[in-house]
Amino acid sequence: MESTDLTVAARAEGARYALLRRLAPAMRHHLVVNLQPIGMIYEVLERRLQSPAPDLDQVRDSAARINGFTRAAVRSCLDVITWLSPEEGATSTLAEGVEECLGLLNGNLNFRGFTLTNEGGAPDATVARHAIRSVLTAALLACTDVLARPADLVLAARHSEGRVLVSIALADAPGCSGFSNEGAYRPLLWADVQAIADAEGARVTHSPASVELSFALLTPAVALTPD
Repeated sequence: MESTDLTVAARAEGARYALLRRLAPAMRHHLVVNLQPIGMIYEVLERRLQSPAPDLDQVRDSAARINGFTRAAVRSCLDVITWLSPEEGATSTLAEGVEECLGLLNGNLNFRGFTLTNEGGAPDATVARHAIRSVLTAALLACTDVLARPADLVLAARHSEGRVLVSIALADAPGCSGFSNEGAYRPLLWADVQAIADAEGARVTHSPASVELSFALLTPAVALTPD
């Protein structure tokens, strides 16, 4: 029995590692997007300060913008850490969790020719933050990795028997084109998604045209974003 438990745990850890490797480029962009403007604003600020009579209002404006982007960059760094080392007991509303996952993957999937539409549903349902993050992103990667051509993905959610269900419907997108995903670490398999779901207490069913994820409903414990 102990050997079986170790095998299940090892599969989950292997699947999580593969998922994080696939998410790494998106996480890097998530970090850089608030850091890049700081250098640009600094160059403008430096030129303004070299003026014989600097406009102090413009200087204050530049300093305020640097401060704003710095704070946002710190929040992004702390947020990425929670993907690598999840907070115990952290929760989020379903709407926040879904939007966070789509925000992270939208660029990658659009680049590959996929479109994402979130029809919402059960927005106030509370779920485990790491469960929605890991299972939903893994499912989105798995269902797009097996497709030979771009498609439209439509997400929706609803309550069902004390749980909340997130569905992903896939439909061909004629005429759309995208770039190859050959440079990725490796495809995410449904076995990976299942291993992660089992570890997170979630359920997964899938077919070539649809995916359904089931999450336990929880009582809010920890806010999605720190103060």
